[in-house]
Amino acid sequence: MNKQTEKFWNNYWVGQGQAKPEKVEAFQFGAEADWLADLVVEGKKTATCSAHVLYEVENEPLPQVGQYNIVLDAKEEPVAIIRVTEVSIMPMNEVPVEFALAEGEGDYEFWWSAHEKFFTNELEAHGLEYSESMPLVCERFETIHTK
Repeated sequence: MNKQTEKFWNNYWVGQGQAKPEKVEAFQFGAEADWLADLVVEGKKTATCSAHVLYEVENEPLPQVGQYNIVLDAKEEPVAIIRVTEVSIMPMNEVPVEFALAEGEGDYEFWWSAHEKFFTNELEAHGLEYSESMPLVCERFETIHTK
């Protein structure tokens, strides 16, 4: 985490009346970090998903309810703090329309084609193949602080 992100995180917790969580991750959403970060700040993006297999490949823990994350823009500057409110795993072709719409990126058809392209590229980088039935980690979150 860079100094600016650390300061953003620490400043939020000053005066909150509760202990600052020990663990937080900072990341960019997807291939269009600025656009997706803006959707979070605007309150239009309240969900996200990722390929389950990549957690295994990268030896990363799955997200947990209550976990805090810092959303970064394309310049790796912090724009928001979110808290995970729900985590579920389901095949991509069973993701409900209302969940896809909660990602805030457009209609269901747009969501599908954008995610198919994104996951195909991400998986190919690891020597893996995309499948419509591949398990996704689907997260819902609330935005608790913005810049």
